[in-house]
Amino acid sequence: MALYITDECINCGACEPECPNTAIYEGGLAWSWGGGTSLDAVELEDGTAVAPDAPQAPLSDEVYYIVSGKCTECIGFHEEPQCAAVCPVDCCVADPEYAEAPEELLAKKEWLHQA
Repeated sequence: MALYITDECINCGACEPECPNTAIYEGGLAWSWGGGTSLDAVELEDGTAVAPDAPQAPLSDEVYYIVSGKCTECIGFHEEPQCAAVCPVDCCVADPEYAEAPEELLAKKEWLHQA
């Protein structure tokens, strides 16, 4: 499952540079599918095409946030989610709304980092 950042976040920023998928963003800042990935085209589940560099609305205005569609729990990169490993207040936790099997997370990693 993807991770999310709880309201206990102290905005230290330790998690952001650790994410191999660039799925973590500072509160209030826009994100993009292409940032930190090799995506050259993005088709959402509803069939909508989105340019990889098109800015997307922030998911939080107050604390750092994780884009679940880009989070792979570091599968294929590390043994454990790096954001959770470095978080000093343990606020990077599993998001029960985005349950994914390890195979799905690996497929997402392959999609994000197409060769």
